[in-house]
Amino acid sequence: MSDDLHESLRDNVRILGDGLGRTIADDLGSGFVDRIETIRGLAKQGRQGDVQSSRELIDYLRKLPDRDLLPVTRAFNQFLNLANIAEQHYRARFRRVEDYKPGSQPVLGELLERVRRAGHAPRKLVETLASMRVELVLTAHPTEVIRRTLIQKYDAIDDCLSVIESSADYPERASRARGRLEELISQAWHTDEIRHERPTPVDEAKWGFAVIENSLWQAVPAFHRDLDNLLLETAGERLPLDASPIVFASWMGGDRDGNPNVTARVTREVLLLGRWMAADLYLRDLDQLKAELSMWKANSALKAEVGDVAEPYRELLKRLLSRVEATRDWAKAELDGNSFEGGPIIETRDQLYAPLLACYRSLCDVGLDTIANGVLLDTLRRVAVFGVSLTKLDIRQEASRHAQVMDELTDTLALGHYRDWSEEQRQAFLLSELESRRPLIPRRWECSAETREVLDTFRVIASEHREALGTYVISMAAQPSDVLTVALLMKEVGGGVTLPIAPLFETLDDLNRAPDVIDRLLSLPGYRSLAGDRQEVMIGYSDSAKDAGQLAAAWAQYRAQERLVLVCRQYDVSLTLFHGRGGAVGRGGGPAHAAILSQPPGSVDGSLRVTEQGEMIRFKFGQPDIALRSMEIYACAVLEATLLPPPAPEPHWRDEMDRLAEIAHRAYVGVVREDPDFVPYFRAVTPEGALGRLPLGSRPTKRRQDGGVETLRAIPWIFAWTQIRLMLPAWLGSGEAFATRVAEEGGLEVLREMRDRWPFFGTYLDMLEMLLAKADVGIATYYERRLVDEPALKALGEALRERFTRLEGVVLEILDQDVLLEQTPLIRQAIEVRNPYIDPLHGLQAELLQRNRDADGAISGELTRALMVTMAGIAAGLRNTG
Repeated sequence: MSDDLHESLRDNVRILGDGLGRTIADDLGSGFVDRIETIRGLAKQGRQGDVQSSRELIDYLRKLPDRDLLPVTRAFNQFLNLANIAEQHYRARFRRVEDYKPGSQPVLGELLERVRRAGHAPRKLVETLASMRVELVLTAHPTEVIRRTLIQKYDAIDDCLSVIESSADYPERASRARGRLEELISQAWHTDEIRHERPTPVDEAKWGFAVIENSLWQAVPAFHRDLDNLLLETAGERLPLDASPIVFASWMGGDRDGNPNVTARVTREVLLLGRWMAADLYLRDLDQLKAELSMWKANSALKAEVGDVAEPYRELLKRLLSRVEATRDWAKAELDGNSFEGGPIIETRDQLYAPLLACYRSLCDVGLDTIANGVLLDTLRRVAVFGVSLTKLDIRQEASRHAQVMDELTDTLALGHYRDWSEEQRQAFLLSELESRRPLIPRRWECSAETREVLDTFRVIASEHREALGTYVISMAAQPSDVLTVALLMKEVGGGVTLPIAPLFETLDDLNRAPDVIDRLLSLPGYRSLAGDRQEVMIGYSDSAKDAGQLAAAWAQYRAQERLVLVCRQYDVSLTLFHGRGGAVGRGGGPAHAAILSQPPGSVDGSLRVTEQGEMIRFKFGQPDIALRSMEIYACAVLEATLLPPPAPEPHWRDEMDRLAEIAHRAYVGVVREDPDFVPYFRAVTPEGALGRLPLGSRPTKRRQDGGVETLRAIPWIFAWTQIRLMLPAWLGSGEAFATRVAEEGGLEVLREMRDRWPFFGTYLDMLEMLLAKADVGIATYYERRLVDEPALKALGEALRERFTRLEGVVLEILDQDVLLEQTPLIRQAIEVRNPYIDPLHGLQAELLQRNRDADGAISGELTRALMVTMAGIAAGLRNTG
């Protein structure tokens, strides 16, 4: 990293920090700013090894009067968000999205050349990209802590930085931008950063649509234009007009797993909102095209379509505009519960695409290729990617809810209780009913409210065009009957719509059984005739890691994918793996390029589905330049994994991983499941109990409200440990596994061999290294000292920190490094720069948690808000929530 790039980042951090300081001084006085500077100075000196300064910092924070706690937490939280803006701006400017290892960031042009040198014909490149299907699934998991109104202000701040940087020769323009920057920083400071109410599922969907409107709408055609230019240089032809290597799906408004707030009515509303916004965005495009396509030369096909008119393109676009406008009005009327009496609407992608394609072909036929390949081509690309609904909406529901429907139904029909049947009995019944022509469900069936809701969801599916919907995902799937049940409900209630059905395998046992389940499923002739030659399977990262520990889960995920590939090849079925990754390392997160290339060979064969969750949507797709780079990274990774797949692991590497996973799993379970002090320690030392009050998302923090830690969703489980900087779920068990092998003869050598030659293991170590660098046992120690009283719990905390320290030492030994992140200096620098601003928030959070406990949870509203702000600030500083 050259010094000038570092300097650019530092300059912008300084500009934003100075602006915040002036804003706070105007609001609270210069004396308050001096107080903030005192806290920051003590934190910085403490980070430089001054133990006395660390003690003084804690004393200073504990003596703060209640009235100062909220503004102090807000000041540090706001600075960390501004630092993130500066870093995001830097990444966009210098096309750096993933700071992984020097030279590892893919550039599409270089990859195309490498693929060509490997012996693939230019035509193969075009065919692979044209048939590639990468679906990025935007999900509303509650990890986005920043309010949408603040995100909009932060985007405007980023724009100001761009203007300032580009106005060296225009001082008046730079001066205006600086004035606007001050205004926006002041607006952000005077805006409440914590929501007072949880967002509804519809709110979450609107946020997802806003990302498309404000960023992806510009980035998608730019991505295709870059791809076109590269293919013209490399292969001498463009990407086919209707090709869409990367498309977008969504769970926002469709994911009802454990979320009672997502109902059939909500799903219908979200689908209508997508139609409304798509029509509104296309109207803007069509207005521009109508203004620009004033040419009179046209081919005979277009003339036959519009008649003998002076401006044929405008005539056709005028008709199309009328239909799109009617579509927007129809969607609005449906949303408002009103009847629609307008003209014909656009129902399908082709109804929008065909007239635009007619204009494109006409322009090319009469020699106006330059015009055809301008704004018109951009609109065609948008239609290919976004269709008429912006995203395909997935539906997710838990397997037990479908079983409940069948149980009530078989009881009503006097057939017994479905839940009491064996798997063989269930399969026989379901396959028989799938083939039957008579209806199974009585017309006026009086069922429970829960069952009615499930059936209503399938009725929504029946009312929608197929292209508006994505995949039906079954969480907690365990048997072929779970898939057959959904297929039967689609037949009975879904109007014959046949969505792809993806069983989601989440726990360690589920992952180990997954290949056998799919094998049995595909062996059923009745299922094959229904599903055809394609099968989608979702791999759960979050819950498997929570269930088994990160190392054991990662190896189980790898093995499951390998075996699923073999099973589907045996049946000549095309497999699409759907990766349910989170943002945090403990939930499968990490740089997308490295993650994809670390998958088993053959598992990424031109198709991939992957979730993009919470704050990661904003980090990767929130701005057009960054979104463009993120799409390039995905395209690079899938193209490379398809045409230049990674090597299969050596047999002795598999033996090593089997043993490492077994040791790690045993160590993890020994603490999390078997140590009676673990749950009390977790609840005492982390802010887990307060997390439920942080209104992050529409979904409850627990699957069941009557359970303990085992019922916690993976997100709050990770969030709680991240807040105290122990990051336990991502590393617990790994230390015992690695230390055991390093202590044995030849162990270190084989681990280094796996690191250097096996992408799966190398990527795992890299992620673990980054995680260890973000963790801080000193911070965790302070939480314990302030919040834990019982000697037994303190002994457990000390033992956990000793495990962490041993792991850090053995990882450095395997990597042959003196310090963590030697090879990724920007990540190390970002952590070091943020720590003096995060440390006070940790101190304040521990203090507020203790005051809350002393008051039996009855601290004032202002102090409760301060506690929430500390959580948001720590998450912002670590760029990680769940």
